[in-house]
This record gives sequence, structure tokens and C-alpha cells, in this order.
Amino acid sequence: MIELRMEHADLDALIDRAGIDAPVDELMIRRLKKRRLALRDEIARLERALEPGEPA
Repeated sequence: MIELRMEHADLDALIDRAGIDAPVDELMIRRLKKRRLALRDEIARLERALEPGEPA
């Protein structure tokens, strides 16, 4: 999970830097954002699996 969080943070930084640099490759930015979203979803899924459920 740590590696997923690190990759997510790296993508955040890359997307921020790409927004500053010109010219911007919109297709690349969309792909990076899509990958970042997939990582966030995977992290959330793993966290839910690790947390105990509601008490019965």
C-alpha cells in the first residue's frame, strides 16, 4: 500500500509540474489523471479490506 501511495503522490507532482510547463500535452495529462484515480480507488479498496467491519 505504501508503494501505491508513493506512486499516487508522484503522479500528483508530475501533473502539477505538467500544468506549469508549456506546451501542455492534454492527452498525457488525462492519462496521468486516470491512472492517479485508479490508484486512489485501489488504495481505498485495500483500506476497506484491512479495516474491520461494522460490529454485529
